[in-house]
Amino acid sequence: MVPVLRNVLKAPCPLENENGCVTSAVEAGGTMIISIASGKGGTGKTTIATSLALAIGKVQFLDCDVEEPNAHIFLKPQIQERIAVGILVPRVDESRCTFCRKCAEVCEYNAIVVIKKKVLVFPDLCHGCGGCAYICPESAIAEIEKPIGVVERGRAGEIDFIHGVLNIGEPMAPPLIREVKKHIDYHDNCVIIDASPGTSCPVVEAVKGSDFCILVTEPTPFGLNDLGLAVAMLRKLAIPCGVVINCADIGDDEVMRYCDREGIPILMTIPWDRRIAAAYSTGIPLVEALPHYKSGFVDLYETLRKEVN
Repeated sequence: MVPVLRNVLKAPCPLENENGCVTSAVEAGGTMIISIASGKGGTGKTTIATSLALAIGKVQFLDCDVEEPNAHIFLKPQIQERIAVGILVPRVDESRCTFCRKCAEVCEYNAIVVIKKKVLVFPDLCHGCGGCAYICPESAIAEIEKPIGVVERGRAGEIDFIHGVLNIGEPMAPPLIREVKKHIDYHDNCVIIDASPGTSCPVVEAVKGSDFCILVTEPTPFGLNDLGLAVAMLRKLAIPCGVVINCADIGDDEVMRYCDREGIPILMTIPWDRRIAAAYSTGIPLVEALPHYKSGFVDLYETLRKEVN
């Protein structure tokens, strides 16, 4: 039976220094962290992430798409450890509360509200920072655990596999993503992070601290629009990026034109191939279904290592 441990989150990102600034993995210990993201969903992000991991071999793979993790379908790890994860949310003892509103004033997310002689707590809005309990002058606020999901860890051959699984209906993905990233091994040669699609908070949490981010897109108007949003996000985070164009021989050349204008390298193009889609639908990784792609992913890795170093 896989052991189930417990972990209550109240820790910073593992790449935050003493000033709260996020450093790169190379600065933290020499390991290269590559994140795989995409503005648009369904572009083949997990296909690229798992293929890159299998092509390299000895890597650590983190599936940070905790709302819908699916890399395990392709890597097929043997899960050896499960860690239950929760965040601390406030519980107010109104017999001690003076209704001074200091707790409500410190909460940036309006998770705790004081209305006359009543304190309302909204656990789904709480980020578990503990500010309300810290600032309460009457010590009227205790913190209780709210389960949000699990982190599972195992192995798929030489790949050290970790992913998070958010509880159904749970709106707070970033705390679980932070917990997944706490398992980064800075003695490993390479860490691959599979982020969720989009540019919202879960994606920012997944990619920050990366040394390089691969953006997977498709040559369509939607693909181009969302690629632009993802590039803007990464520039705000000061993370270098390159693009992989999937289904590159359909649509138009606007994505290539955009990358050329913005000085973004196109790292790889993958043509439309029904065999890739058929393999994906049965959980077979690209580099196993079509082995001649493996050398291309090895070359991609070597390109990124030279770029980062």
